[in-house]
Amino acid sequence: MASLYAEIEINAPKQRVWQVLFHKERWQNWNTFLFDRDSTQPFKLGQEVFLSLKRISNEEETEFQPLITLLQPGICLSWVSAIPGFRNEYIFELQDIGLNRTKYVHKDTFSGFLTPVFLPFIRQDEQQGIKRMARELKRYVESF
Repeated sequence: MASLYAEIEINAPKQRVWQVLFHKERWQNWNTFLFDRDSTQPFKLGQEVFLSLKRISNEEETEFQPLITLLQPGICLSWVSAIPGFRNEYIFELQDIGLNRTKYVHKDTFSGFLTPVFLPFIRQDEQQGIKRMARELKRYVESF
């Protein structure tokens, strides 16, 4: 199984980081990697949401409709998007690392027999995107 990973330490309490991450309708204020396409669909376990992503700045957005597979408020959010032969799981995790300090972890795993076909085309750009999102989340949360 192929995977990508980013983490960053944020100088803010876990609950503040969660509030910014969880409210996707506000992503436009700080996030240039993932975009909310339907603010009427909140993150809810077992529900699909309509999102898009832009791996690099001059790329067209890629729309997708993942299924929320794990939702632990203040701790973890996960979704899966899949087409026959290719499955992509995003995991966002928050960890307390001290007084008013949080570690943000973003894992992106790929599986399925088409992974060797798709992954070479998206790996580097996707890695840049998840790292950019981590930096933007840190900058935004620490600004207030």
